[in-house]
Amino acid sequence: MLAEYGRDEVRRAARATLAAMRTAIARAQPVDIGLPAICLGMRRVIESDARRAIRRVINLSGTLLHTNLGRAVLPRQAIDAVLETMRAGSTLEYDLASGKRGEREAYIEDLLCRLTGAEAATVVNNNAAAIMLVLNTLALGREVPVSRGELVEIGGSFRIADIIER
Repeated sequence: MLAEYGRDEVRRAARATLAAMRTAIARAQPVDIGLPAICLGMRRVIESDARRAIRRVINLSGTLLHTNLGRAVLPRQAIDAVLETMRAGSTLEYDLASGKRGEREAYIEDLLCRLTGAEAATVVNNNAAAIMLVLNTLALGREVPVSRGELVEIGGSFRIADIIER
């Protein structure tokens, strides 16, 4: 198991298996404490964790961008660009012209403004963040009508109504 899963994973599985055995013994339940039983228990712990791990699936839900199944699929060119950038340092928050700290959004804002003709732009991680920014900027302290069809959960336990209320 060490060669297959590594020392840390095997140690964690051993501790979990032995803890489960101790609990069973404390409850006066029958327990096989032989080495084969311990190894089998460890393998079950490791395999159970592997089933819960994030893995590739095919979205057959009928929802085009199902956020519970990840995000929009990126094209190979975008993935390659991200990987290339991650191989070394980058000017993420550094202004080469001034030699000082720059703004993280400066580059993307410039691109979005050129693309859309907007005066300013920003990028957020999700719909909840976008709603929060828009409402804070345009509707702070005012009423905001929402269609019943939009009273949905987003981002786990967040609901559109909760975001608007805040």
